[in-house]
Amino acid sequence: MINIALVDDHALLRSGLASVIKGFGDYNVVFEADNGKHFIEQIAAFGVPDMVLLDITMPEMDGYETAKWLKNNHPGVKILVLSMMDNDTAIIRMLRNGAKGYILKDSRPDVLRSALYDVAHKGFCLNELVTGKLVHFINKTEDDEADVISLSDKEIEFLKHCCSEQSYKEIAESMQITPRAVEALRSNLFEKLSTTSRVGLVLYAIRNGLVQV
Repeated sequence: MINIALVDDHALLRSGLASVIKGFGDYNVVFEADNGKHFIEQIAAFGVPDMVLLDITMPEMDGYETAKWLKNNHPGVKILVLSMMDNDTAIIRMLRNGAKGYILKDSRPDVLRSALYDVAHKGFCLNELVTGKLVHFINKTEDDEADVISLSDKEIEFLKHCCSEQSYKEIAESMQITPRAVEALRSNLFEKLSTTSRVGLVLYAIRNGLVQV
């Protein structure tokens, strides 16, 4: 049995999730919390769970802060984000803060079950938010040919900036190049890394050690 904690400020949603997860048979919901601060208090009372199903938007201590706290204090706890936010910035920030998976609140129960399994047994899952190729970047072995993709210094610098919360316009300013040059870098990397999103670029950078998470 894998022990799971639910952290979300909506009590009814937590209750429904707990029932669904218990129905999967392989998981035990050890406690629930309204926000990150309450979660830390619950850990003191119930112990450290194996996995946390974590919302982002919460009062007092949100999902970003909670994930970062876990990363610093209990890095072995696997975080699966369950959020209404499907934008690149939110996903990237949660990945940087240690999340191992990210699904949307309107996902079907079978998607949740699959995500829980992948995070628990494979170490990472983002489901439909990324392509299978990107998940492959995370799970590939050290000998995988993707490790030897040739990148220029400029492309590596751009990838590092992509892992921040900067807009593409701000990245251009930081790199002291034109927005058109940024677009060219992005397009070239999309083609080289077989992806079509900024999240894909970030995952590649994380998997290949270009940034620390």
